[in-house]
Amino acid sequence: MTDTRRRVKVYTLNEDRQWDDRGTGHVSSGYVERLKGMSLLVRAESDGESGSLLLESKINPNTAYQKQQDTLIVWSEAENYDLALSFQEKAGCDEIWEKICQVQGKDPSVDITQELVDESEEERFDDMSSPGLELPPCELGHLEELAELVASSLPSPLRREKLALAVENEGYIRKLLELFRQCEDLENTDGLHHLYEIVKGIFLLNRTALFEVMFSEECIMDVIGCLEHDPALDGLPRRHRDFLTKTARFKEVIPIGDPELRAKIHQTYRVQYIQDMVLPTPSVFEENMLSTLHSFIFFNKVEIVGMLQDDEKFLTDLFAQLTDEATDDDKRHELVNFLKEFCAFSQTLQPQNRDTFFKTLSNMGILPALEVILGMDDVQVRGAATDIFSYLVEYNPSMVREFIMQESQQNDDALQSDCMSPSLCHEERRVTGLNDILLINLIIEHMICDSDPELGGAVQLMGLLRTLVDPENMMATANKTEKTEFLSFFYKHCMHVLSAPLLANTTDDKPSRDDFQTSQLLALILELLTFCVEHHTYHIKNYIINKDILRRVLVLTASQHAFLALCALRFMRRIIGLKDEFYNRYIMKNFLFEPVVKAFLNNGARYNLMNSAIIEMFEYVRVDVKSLTAHIVENYWKSLEDVDYVQTFKGLKLRYEQQRERQDNPKLDSMRSILRNHRFRRDARTLDDDEEMWFNADEEELEDCEAVVPPSDNKITKACGGAGENEDLMDPISKFMERKKLKDSDDKEVLGKSSSLSGRQSPSFKLSFSGSTTKTSLSSPPASLRPGSPGSGAKGSPPTAATVTTKVGLVDYPDDDEEDEEEVGGESKEETPPLSKKSKLSS
Repeated sequence: MTDTRRRVKVYTLNEDRQWDDRGTGHVSSGYVERLKGMSLLVRAESDGESGSLLLESKINPNTAYQKQQDTLIVWSEAENYDLALSFQEKAGCDEIWEKICQVQGKDPSVDITQELVDESEEERFDDMSSPGLELPPCELGHLEELAELVASSLPSPLRREKLALAVENEGYIRKLLELFRQCEDLENTDGLHHLYEIVKGIFLLNRTALFEVMFSEECIMDVIGCLEHDPALDGLPRRHRDFLTKTARFKEVIPIGDPELRAKIHQTYRVQYIQDMVLPTPSVFEENMLSTLHSFIFFNKVEIVGMLQDDEKFLTDLFAQLTDEATDDDKRHELVNFLKEFCAFSQTLQPQNRDTFFKTLSNMGILPALEVILGMDDVQVRGAATDIFSYLVEYNPSMVREFIMQESQQNDDALQSDCMSPSLCHEERRVTGLNDILLINLIIEHMICDSDPELGGAVQLMGLLRTLVDPENMMATANKTEKTEFLSFFYKHCMHVLSAPLLANTTDDKPSRDDFQTSQLLALILELLTFCVEHHTYHIKNYIINKDILRRVLVLTASQHAFLALCALRFMRRIIGLKDEFYNRYIMKNFLFEPVVKAFLNNGARYNLMNSAIIEMFEYVRVDVKSLTAHIVENYWKSLEDVDYVQTFKGLKLRYEQQRERQDNPKLDSMRSILRNHRFRRDARTLDDDEEMWFNADEEELEDCEAVVPPSDNKITKACGGAGENEDLMDPISKFMERKKLKDSDDKEVLGKSSSLSGRQSPSFKLSFSGSTTKTSLSSPPASLRPGSPGSGAKGSPPTAATVTTKVGLVDYPDDDEEDEEEVGGESKEETPPLSKKSKLSS
């Protein structure tokens, strides 16, 4: 790589026909073995001599390269992949262009090497064998012939290229514009219509060199004049030039000393006007023919932002006048609008350039200036300042948060220098209202005081506040945590401002003001508070409980506006969904379900969003929140017991009774727990060694009545036992079955009450632990209820028959109690096979 490196920016054209910045580096050309040819290489300048490759592109002999504006080289590497190199110096562009032309065997004086579009071999041969395109004389009598020539050349890329070269080399554009002035003077309508078609066709040639002539100061207004006379308008020309010269006025709020910058601004505005207003909407086939026009405007905007950004005197004067109290309102309005447009231009920049742009504005003091502007009474000025603030928040919320906290710290330091006591300092800050002049509090106040009936500005500001308090975009460093610091600041200095309208409007049992605009504002505030509940667990919990916010919010369920009542319900639902016992105790202590129940009853049997939202909340409580279930049934059951079109409230009562049953019968609950732990403590598929021995033993071997009992079963290890020992074994089983009978009778009573709820029959089955004396003879009863744990008995002892028979009803519980009941029943079912197997052994 012996070529001198040149500084360039690499751009790619995206799907929206916008140029994306891929980085800055140094370009060189050389032979690349892997690509088997001469190639363009761009290495990132930030990585030094051996920087990473931003671009490695082989100079293909068939690729069409274009040189634009002396510092741009543009080409396409695939059907939808366009590339551009923007050079810092013209000399670098010329050098690389010569290399490209040398590889392709082209004259470096051309601005485009060739076209890539394929044509038929016959047409290509005819075009290549014919000499250059000859234009008719530029006279009034030949305008029709020229218009036909332009129209016939546009479909063919090669003919289009030859036409562009002919128009460029012969200085044809200026001659055409001279004819335009003559036709206007003579009111030659036909000539003007032909000129319209000719100039429109020249735009579709998509050539930068022609645009530079057409958009020059002396030509652009005549070009716009040609495009006023569309034949489709029936002789009624547009008045674009009148608008640009008389209506549209360039306001130089801060004197621009650079004449090149001023000319570039004028040119960009007029070319943008041509693209948006003058040229007809391009067809699908013509759209790609105007890609160079899009690029022309894009690079002009980038250049304007860069030139303004580099002019420190200009920006210093701008911010000085913005914050100067002596600046009159009209002047300040113009300054703010300029700054707004300046920020809007920056949106065309790529991330790296935009980062530099906003850092420059931050260093110049844009946030203090915005704070001054937002404190003014002019609604239009405040609206423009809000738009500027939104650009800053969307770009870098951390920068805005840092400024806000620094501002608060400065105010605190100023007060502490005057106050001996911190408590007095805090009181003075409250009395003097220093909290209220913070930038973020100004934003909150503008949201609250939005005069728009639809609250369009308030919605925008609420979105900005949400971005600022969102922990997801807060950074954590080794020295500090932005989330902790900013949220502590926000809840100390700002939350009272945000919640003030809510607290002021909910002092009674119903909203003090219930008009549409107030309800919309309260809904916005509730939306932000709901967001805080979801994302600020600690800070918002303290605020809600200490300020009794939920009780105030639930007053809004009495609003005549359904959307506001639903916002209040959603706020409470988010709190309950956290399953936080601090919140639950707060709700129970203050009986905060009362306004919800009242709203449900007032809604009646109407099937609407209010009805569904409240039922869903109670259903969630029934399934997941035990403490609130008991609270609701004990305090509001009489009001809800008649609601039978859903099973939610009967389910709540049933769940409550199940909880009470557990509390009243701790031994039964303990037995269930023991049984459940006993069965599922190990893998159900794994058998003990003793169980394996029993199942694998032959029947003849087991006739000796040698019982195999696992060590866990009461440590019974004797092979045969007496009758007294058998009675001891059966005693706990008999007691358990008696308790089971008692429980079953209770369950039947509960089922009788809730038969309409479950709608299912209670299945029953028979538990049997015995063998009949006529059919089976066991030496002893089973020592365990588990399969594979047969009982023990002595040979020759009197046969003992133990028969325990009962009916067990399974209650269809909606929660885990159903599992408990089915587990006990399942265990009983499992007991039958080993017992029946043993009954055959004693015969």
